[in-house]
Amino acid sequence: MAMIVSGKEAGKAQAAAAAAAAMDSGKYVRYTPEQVEALERVYSECPKPSSLRRQQLIRECPILSNIEPKQIKVWFQNRRCREKQRKEASRLQTVNRKLTAMNKLLMEENDRLQKQVSQLVYENGYMRQQLHNASVTTTDTSCESVVTSGQHHRQQNPTPQHPQRDANNPAGLLAIAEETLAEFLSKATGTAVDWVQMVGMKPGPDSIGIIAVSHNCSGVAARACGLVSLEPTKVAEILKDRPSWYRDCRCLDVLTVIPTGNGGNIELMYMQTYAPTTLAAARDFWTLRYTTGLEDGSLVICERSLTPATGGPAGPPAPNFVRAEMLSSGYLIRPCEGGGSMIHIVDHVDLDAWSVPEVLRPLYESPKILAQKMTISALRHLKQIAQESSGEVPYGGGRQPAVLRTFSQRLSRGFNDAVNGFADDGWSLLGNDGVEDVTIAINSSPNKLLGSHVNSSTMFSTFGGGILCAKASMLLQNVPPAILVRFLREHRSEWADCGVDAYSAASLRASPYAVPGVRASSGFLGSQVILPLAHTVEHEEFLEVIRLEGHGFNQDDVILSRDMYLLQLCSGVDENAAGACAQLVFAPIDESFADDVPLLPSGFRVIPLEPKTDSPAATRTLDLASTLEIGSGTTARNVNETASSAYNLRSVLTIAFQFTYENHLRDNVAAMARQYVRSVVASVQRVAMAIAPSRPGCQIGLKHPPGTPEAQTLAQWISQSYRAHTGVDLFRVESQSPDSLLKLLWHHSDAIMCCSLKASPVFSFSNQAGLDMLETTLIALQDITLEKILDDSGRKVLCSEFPKIMQHGLAYLPAGVCLSSMGRPVSYEQAVAWKVLNEEDSPHCLAFMFVNWSFV
Repeated sequence: MAMIVSGKEAGKAQAAAAAAAAMDSGKYVRYTPEQVEALERVYSECPKPSSLRRQQLIRECPILSNIEPKQIKVWFQNRRCREKQRKEASRLQTVNRKLTAMNKLLMEENDRLQKQVSQLVYENGYMRQQLHNASVTTTDTSCESVVTSGQHHRQQNPTPQHPQRDANNPAGLLAIAEETLAEFLSKATGTAVDWVQMVGMKPGPDSIGIIAVSHNCSGVAARACGLVSLEPTKVAEILKDRPSWYRDCRCLDVLTVIPTGNGGNIELMYMQTYAPTTLAAARDFWTLRYTTGLEDGSLVICERSLTPATGGPAGPPAPNFVRAEMLSSGYLIRPCEGGGSMIHIVDHVDLDAWSVPEVLRPLYESPKILAQKMTISALRHLKQIAQESSGEVPYGGGRQPAVLRTFSQRLSRGFNDAVNGFADDGWSLLGNDGVEDVTIAINSSPNKLLGSHVNSSTMFSTFGGGILCAKASMLLQNVPPAILVRFLREHRSEWADCGVDAYSAASLRASPYAVPGVRASSGFLGSQVILPLAHTVEHEEFLEVIRLEGHGFNQDDVILSRDMYLLQLCSGVDENAAGACAQLVFAPIDESFADDVPLLPSGFRVIPLEPKTDSPAATRTLDLASTLEIGSGTTARNVNETASSAYNLRSVLTIAFQFTYENHLRDNVAAMARQYVRSVVASVQRVAMAIAPSRPGCQIGLKHPPGTPEAQTLAQWISQSYRAHTGVDLFRVESQSPDSLLKLLWHHSDAIMCCSLKASPVFSFSNQAGLDMLETTLIALQDITLEKILDDSGRKVLCSEFPKIMQHGLAYLPAGVCLSSMGRPVSYEQAVAWKVLNEEDSPHCLAFMFVNWSFV
């Protein structure tokens, strides 16, 4: 018995020893609240302390002296794991809330669509009955029954007539406001407008929202439903500040505010908007805006124009503006469970399209353009503010997102001011040289445009001066706006002039400067490097600094540094965004790049026109002004031209360049600006013709292999030479036809490119992967040299291996880094270089294959 008891005691002792050993080894430790508090303080400063830091912690905190460093290490590991789990749980809860709200939104949209289907079925049955009655009563010459039934149907849907209200009577304005509210809600959540969802706008927790455009309604309308992580009152505050997010809004004046008994208010407002081109007048609106709350806690902001037809006071007309009408529009903002808001946006306007030339009417009749400019812009701005408020947007160049957003707004507004040239801003037209393709406008008092914070002495010398703008518009055929603007951004050398760039940069200095002459061959002497600053949530707009390298420009009184800088805003380069305006705007800046730097924007804007089947086919760019003068003349068209006219993708390009001038050199600057814009127009026409598809229905040639016999022959030579030098096939293919080899070469995953056998090798061909790696196109490929894309180590390796390539025909180069045409570093695991032989076994070119490349 004693032996048994002693055995139990021994077992307890062993268990205690094991527990102590486990604690000593750091597997289990129970901390006191004081110890946890001390560890939490350190964790808040450094979540992952080093071994030395942990030992220092034990020395500095006596309450931790009985804990081993290994145990403290385990505590920090567990604490980081708990923090990661907490963040993941929070993220999943946020996604779940978004999905719940989106599900509710989709269910409401489904109910609305079911109502619309029921209404359409009813109308379809009614029309069938009318047609049946008409066929039965064809023998009745009076057709009284048909006319009577038609009148009965019209009486069921009468056109609303609003009596004139007294502007000084709040009750009358409140009646208009309540009517506006009812009409807006019927569009936002009802079936008052036939909505058609825009292609590519798929709903989801991270999507921009559900976007729809009107079909067969008065004017043009767009509708959006989405979720944002902002409270309803904050959303209302942002949406009411229309100039902050609607780039076409020149000014918005609230003239009268009348409080209403339900806690809301009525505002009488006047808004001016910019014209998108130089060929039509700008629009203005005189509206009533009604803000109120609904019984379910939703917040509503609705708006409509005040006209004699709708009742209420109509504002006086403004010179140089065409009065447009805003039909019942607005915002329905509903709070979501757990925070955030669910938003319904409706924009419905009549822009008086009949007052513009026929060729421009699609700009004013397209609901897709309205959706991109207003409806989607409002949602994107809200999402951008929400991300900035949550700290998800990183700062660019050490500046806060709000500062960078202000730069984007100033660039866009400055370009709009230049295109429109309003007289009340100080603009006046200058006489032309007999040809009206380029318009010259001057502003001798530009302080209003540049801002009161800008010291004019830094922009203009003691001689006095002002700002000069040269602008033009043209019609483009079969050129997607996104591709054209992307090309202009990436290949400035195709259209820019270094002398003009230097002149613009010199305007930032107070010293006098000479007026350059435009060279016959445009293009600047050095390369450009794009330095990103900021981009919006969906990357549809990005702000960047462009460094123009290697100028060393010296002409008369102009002596500049080697590098010049531009602040640039690019937007609309997504080819799949229907109705999106593509724009490239830039302004010279100095090296300091202060927040209040004066900006004088210039640039390009390309707006798509709705395709038409009744316009003559063309494969070249046309001057829009001459088109308006000549009219729609009839020309003989063959069958092929008639068939191709069904494609006929058209867009309007607007170009505007601004320069400073001194009074005694004004005429010289005007002549230089006019000549420069004509040179840019010619360059853009050449580029547009090059990137336009050769026939209707084909895709843009930049993304598909050139099917010429020369390209097929080159693909055959590349494949045969590779096999001759390595003993293996470059492609695994059963058919050795030139066409199949070219397709395999073009779609090969590795970057394969050819360059000339010259002292300074220039690229002559590349497959799609190579174009992606170099961030260029087949057109601009010939401007890139082999030396330009290789770094120092790559050039040294190539120089050492070059004799081997020429003697043995092949060399394997080690892993390295090269540069794209945009200056971005690209890493590759291996490069293969081989000599390409023609049919006579003579060297034709050098081929390079960069294996498993990726951007660093």
